[in-house]
Amino acid sequence: MSQPIDRRAFLNQSLQTALAVGAGTALAQVSEAESKSTPAPAQQGEWRVKKSVMWAMLPEKLSMEDRFKLAKDVGFAGVEIDPVHDEGKALEFRRASEKVGIPVQSIIYGGWHAPLSDPDPKVQEFGMEDVKKALQCAKWVGADNILLVPAVVTPKVSYREAYTRSQANIRKLIPTAEKHNVLILVEEVWNKFLLSPLEMARYIDEFKHPLVQSYFDIGNVVLFAYPEDWIRTLGKRIRKVHMKDFKRGNNQFVNLREGDVDWKEVRKAFMEVGFSSFMNTELGGGDETYLRDISSRVDKIIAGV
Repeated sequence: MSQPIDRRAFLNQSLQTALAVGAGTALAQVSEAESKSTPAPAQQGEWRVKKSVMWAMLPEKLSMEDRFKLAKDVGFAGVEIDPVHDEGKALEFRRASEKVGIPVQSIIYGGWHAPLSDPDPKVQEFGMEDVKKALQCAKWVGADNILLVPAVVTPKVSYREAYTRSQANIRKLIPTAEKHNVLILVEEVWNKFLLSPLEMARYIDEFKHPLVQSYFDIGNVVLFAYPEDWIRTLGKRIRKVHMKDFKRGNNQFVNLREGDVDWKEVRKAFMEVGFSSFMNTELGGGDETYLRDISSRVDKIIAGV
C-alpha cells in the first residue's frame, strides 16, 4: 500500500474482489523472552479452539439480536465488532449477546486513521484518545481485547520513528488497559512495519507487560512469509487470530482453503504453541448459506481435514 487506508475499506476492496471470482529487518538474535517460550511438541488429536465471526460479515438487514442468533445458528461461538463509543449502544450489544449466548469477544479498533506513529502530536493524541475509547468499549461489551495497528511507516515516518514513537504511546495507554483489564493486541498488517516474526516478538517483549500481546493474521503474511513460521516464533504471545487466505499467483485474498495457506501446517503450529482462543473469520459478508459455508470451512481447518 502506498499510503495508509481505512482497514474496512481495504478489506472490502480486496476481499470482495477475491470472493467475487472465487467465492523491519529480521533480528540477528531472538530475545531472551523468546528463547524461554520454545513451543512444546505438537499435540495429537482434537484441537480445542473457538471460532468467531466479524460483525460486518453478518447481514445488516437483521436486528442486532437476530444477527447474534444467526452467528450462533451457523456455528460460531463469538463475534468481533468495531468500537462503539456510546455506552448505551455498547450495553445493547452486551445484553443481546448475553441473551443469545454468544459473546462479543474482541474489538477491532485498527488505527490507520490516526497512527500512534504520526509525526503530528495532535494526530498522536487523537489516536490515543480513540484507543482509550476502544478499551472502554471492550469493558462495556465484555470483550477481553482490542486489535491495534501500532504504527504506519510512510515517506515521512521512518521505520525507526514508527518503532520508538508507537512504543512510547502504547506505554502511555497501558494504565487504561490495566484499568479495564483489556489486552492491547498488536496485529501485523500491510503497514510496512514489523516485517518479521522475530522483530514482532521483540517489539512486544520490550513492553514487559502481560496486557500487550499479539493478534495474528494468517493471511496477511502469506505474500512474503509462511504463517506457520510466524506462529511458532510468536508462540504464547498470540492471543487472537484472524482467518484469511491469500493466493500468491495473483496477489489476492481468497476464500478459506482456496489460497496458498498450508492449513494443516498452520493447525500443527497452533497446536504446538498451545493456542486455544478465538479464530476470527475476516472475510466479505453474506447470507445464511454463505455463512454456513464459511463456518464449515473453519470446521475443516480445525479438524485438520
